[in-house]
Parts: sequence; C-alpha cells; structure tokens
Amino acid sequence: MTKHEFKAESKRLLDMMIHSIYSQKEIFLRELISNSSDAIDKIYYKALTDDSLQFDKENYYIKVTVNKDTRTLTISDTGIGMTEEELENNLGIIAKSGSLAFKTENEAKDGHDIIGQFGVGFYSSFMVADVVTVITKPFGSDVAFKWESEGADGYTIETTEKEAIGTEITLKIKENTEEENYDEYLDDYQLQSIIKKYSDFIRYPIKMDVTESRPKEGSEGEFEQIQEEKVINRMVPIWRKNKSELTDQDYEQFYQEKRYGFDQPLKHLHISVDGAIRYNAILFIPERTPFDYYTKEYEKGLELYSNGVLIMNKCGDLLPDYYGFVKGLVDSEDLSLNISREILQHDRQLKLIAKNIKNKITSQLKTMLENEREKYEQFYEAFGKQLKYGVYSDFGANKDDLQDLLLFYSSKEQKLVTLDEYVSRMPEDQKYIYYASGESYDRIAKMPQTELVQDKGYEILYFIDEIDEFAIKMLMNYKEKEFKSVASGDLGIEDENNKEAEETTAEHKELFEHMKQVLSGKVKDVKVSTRLKTHPVCLSAQGDVTIEMEKILKAMPDNQNIQADKVLEINPNHDVFKALIKAFEQDKEKADLYTNLLYSQALLIEGLPLEDPVAFTNDMCKVMA
Repeated sequence: MTKHEFKAESKRLLDMMIHSIYSQKEIFLRELISNSSDAIDKIYYKALTDDSLQFDKENYYIKVTVNKDTRTLTISDTGIGMTEEELENNLGIIAKSGSLAFKTENEAKDGHDIIGQFGVGFYSSFMVADVVTVITKPFGSDVAFKWESEGADGYTIETTEKEAIGTEITLKIKENTEEENYDEYLDDYQLQSIIKKYSDFIRYPIKMDVTESRPKEGSEGEFEQIQEEKVINRMVPIWRKNKSELTDQDYEQFYQEKRYGFDQPLKHLHISVDGAIRYNAILFIPERTPFDYYTKEYEKGLELYSNGVLIMNKCGDLLPDYYGFVKGLVDSEDLSLNISREILQHDRQLKLIAKNIKNKITSQLKTMLENEREKYEQFYEAFGKQLKYGVYSDFGANKDDLQDLLLFYSSKEQKLVTLDEYVSRMPEDQKYIYYASGESYDRIAKMPQTELVQDKGYEILYFIDEIDEFAIKMLMNYKEKEFKSVASGDLGIEDENNKEAEETTAEHKELFEHMKQVLSGKVKDVKVSTRLKTHPVCLSAQGDVTIEMEKILKAMPDNQNIQADKVLEINPNHDVFKALIKAFEQDKEKADLYTNLLYSQALLIEGLPLEDPVAFTNDMCKVMA
C-alpha cells in the first residue's frame, strides 16, 4: 500500500468542494452516478473500434446499495474501470478530468456524448462521507486496485481483488450533527428521490434493492416485507422521443409528474434544435395563474439539463420576465459548465437558447390566437397582464414581439379584440385609437367623457388593468395610429360644437376666469366642453399623465404625488350651466358654491377622493336649504 498526498492546490480545492462550491450536499449522488455513466460510455466507445468487444446494453448498469448497520453507501458500475495510473491522475489531481481526456482522444460521430468534463464531482463525496473507498478493475486487466482517502490528508492506493470489470465507490457516511442530518443519505426513499430528481434520464439503468410491504400469501390482513431489485430511473427522456410517438396525454402526464402545476397545461411545445447550438425542450403554457405568481416569492425559470443530468432547477435566464409563466425544461449538450456543474461558466450558449425559446413561445401564442381564439382568451385571462408588463418593461424594447398578442375589451364588439382588429374597422375619418380607463367595464361605459366619441360611432377600448395605460404609453402607436384617451384635452374630432364652444367661452369669459380662481391649485383650467352631451360636468387631462394614471401612482408605496393637469369641463347645454350663469350675475357666493359642487361631482365621477368631504356635505346642505 502506497501513501500519497494531495498537492497543495488540490488540498485547497478539496476544502472548497466540501464547504462552498456545491450549494446542496445531495448533489454528490448526481456526480457519482454521472461518473458511473461516463465509465459505461467509455466501454461503448471502445466497442465502436474493437471488434472483439460486444456492447450489449442489457449488461451495463449502475447499482446503489445501502448498509445502515455500517453507515455505508455504495455506487457501483459495470463500466471501463481505472488503471493505477488513471487512479493517480484522475483522483489524485483534483480537477483533471479523465472523462474529458477520453472524450478528446476518442471522438465518436454518433452523438453519444460523455457527461463528465472536469473530474471534480467525485470529491463532492467528502461533503457527506468521512472515508471514501474506490475499488476498480480496468478493462483488459487481471488486477484490481483500491483507492482510499479520509480527505485533505491524502490517499492510499493498493492492489486488491475484484471479480468483474468496473468500479465501486463506498462512502462511510458521517454521523449526524446539530446542523446536518446525514441519515437521509442512508434512507432508501430519500435516495430514490434524489436519483429521480437529478439522474432520472441517465441512459443506463440505476438499480436499487427496494423494500416493499405486500399482502402475505395464504393469510388475510397480514403483510410481509419483500426486498427486490428495481430500476429507479426512466432512462429515455420524453424530449428525446419522436413527437409522432407521443400523445397529448403523454405530455400532460409528464406535466403532472414534474409537478409544474395542479392544473392541466393549455399548450405544450416540443422543441428540437440542431444548429449553431443543439438543444431539446419541452415547454408548457399553464391553464391557470399560480397562486403566488404576482408575489416576490414566485421564481420563474426552466429546468436546465446537460445530457439528461439536472444542472439547475430554475434557470431564470432562459425566459424573459413576460414569459415567466412558462413551465418546462431544456436539455443541451453544448453548455459550458463550471466545475460544480451547477451554473454556466459562459452564457453565450444560454443566450442563444433563450432567444430561440422566446421566439418559439411568441410564435405558439400567435398561432393559438389565430386558430384557437377561445383557448387563447382563456390563456389571456390568466396571463394577459404579464404580456402588458412586458410591453411596458425595458422602455418598450419588447413591444414588437408582444403588441399583436394584446387583447382589450371593445365598446362596439362587447368582447375582447386585438389592436389589429380594431384598426381594421376604423372609419376613414378616424385619426386615433380611442381608449377609456376605469375600474370596471360597466363604470367605463357610464363615463361622461365617452359621449362624443361614441356619438361619432368610434370604437373605444376599455382599460381596467392598472398597467394598461402605462403599456400603451410605451407603444405610442399601432400601425401608425396614435392612442388617445377619451379624457384627453384634445380628442382630435372636428365638430360643429367647437365653434359654439368658442363663442360661449368668449361670451362668459369672466365666469370661467372666476371659476378657475375659485378652484386655484385644483384644476389647470375651466372651459366649455365639446364632448359632453347629457352630463353636466367632467374632468379631462392635459399632458401625458391621465387621471387614471394619477390614481394608480398615488396608490403606490413610493408615491411622489404625481398629478394630472386636470381641466373642469362644463356642458353649455345643460340646465346646470344656466343656473351657474344666473348665480354669477346675481350672487357671487352662490356661484362659488356651485363651482365647488361641480368640481366635487366631477371628482366622484372619476372615482377620485373628495379633498374635504365635510365641506362637500355642508355645500349640499346649503343648496337644499
């Protein structure tokens, strides 16, 4: 037996491995199983060039064995094994990869790829084990070798006996501490769970002796414990199967097995790309919004696999925020992984995949909108708000992708319509896409500001989501048609009322100046309305901030007291205006009273809070008296 010491840099790296590189201790099992899979792959590569070697996949497997009495966990394989020199090079020098070297020397052209790249995963064993023992018999040798280490102090290598070719790694699991429960790595159920989580799609069988309780033959109500060897992993991932082999039920079952949601997916995308970067993906558009979707706790992202091995449970970089509702996974052979095989060392490949996925999702949603309108509207009810956030975010950078996916309720159609559908119905004389904002469709329909636009026969889009107006401000226009709020100071509608309004304003200039003075600091202006038909009064806004936007901004925690420039508009054809003129001529105090009441009335119509409810009730009492 020969005693060896790790090199100084290897000692430091080993300490990092144990204490900081891996975020979860359970990763060790993924790494050891991946190494075993690599060892079997090497036999497969040998068989491609060595006619004397027949590769029968049925004879190759990985076995996980637990002994609770000795606190040992063993991972064995029927792979190629290691020579003494390979033990020295691959396990004695941390971060030198035997798999990567083998892959470089034995390029295969059939797409059968080796998982391992760095050779450091083996050392994750020391996160959970006091002693690690490797017994291995290499292909073509009659001699086996034993490598053993208790950690940073070094390792020993000696010859030993082993009947079959392959490697077995035995971990002496640590005793429990106050902070860590190491017993879970000796628990059959927990080990099966870890295997299913990370290594379910390793291409070779992963076997375990599983104990199950079964009814005892020849007796009623009695059970016996039966132990039998079972294959834990599925091996062939659904995303590597031909789409023609799979049914909708297969995808739905996979959705449920992966626990992507408690609902049924509305749509699935099965993507296989073989170009500048190769990857496979299964994506799902859920039916319902997750309960925590609009909370800080919600974490977007797709599962990321490399050669069928789970690398990240939630890779947020694969999805833009506005598609954060999409569930699923991506598997690629072309990813550059860091030494812990947990995060990407370079993100160029990831960006290429993410861009492609974004385009695929956009295309799928457009197809659903065109061909399955009812299903798309069901999706939009759940996630339409997120698309609007996408339009608004990044200063409108995503609007070209998303604008054709937006739906808004139409005053004319009495249903959700696209912007394209709205524009296609616009009369030739209509200059703008008109919209109205409010708390509900019913409330918007009763707004005084909609009267003139509806009288002209123009369609109005109803905005009831807080984000709507902000998103539209980012769009600015659609197919060269600008958006215009019905509460805008200038509706852009040529009307004979404009001339009458100018004449009325000139005739009663002193009245409007007086009202403006009474409401100083509350409104920007007081004027004759050209939009009101039956209502006595309303508020409109000048500038970019609408009244509805003011309400939303005021409700935010970091309220900066941003206000719309409000204009009080008076209907010159309403009896209230006649009473206002009479009061101004005969009783200025009454004119002030009417002015304040009309302003309060306009605030209530808009759903804005009264600045002084007591003063309002007192004014009402004065009128009634």
